[in-house]
Amino acid sequence: MQIIDLRQAIVNRVHDNTKEQLTEVIVDSVDHDERALPGLGVLFEMIWKESSTSEQTQMVDSLHRHLHENAASNPSPS
Repeated sequence: MQIIDLRQAIVNRVHDNTKEQLTEVIVDSVDHDERALPGLGVLFEMIWKESSTSEQTQMVDSLHRHLHENAASNPSPS
């Protein structure tokens, strides 16, 4: 019996996809079923590992900005 981890299963599922199909996977997963989040995490991990330090900084800056904009407009209830 072959044991395959979640990362490898996700990579195997999209490995042969075209760019258009990959775009569709991402678009269909964003803001939809939470079961897709681990897959998006694996895809993001792949992007992160291939990104330069500058690109990683831009991603973190964008995420930080987004989180703080949302926190200002949607304060959590106390």
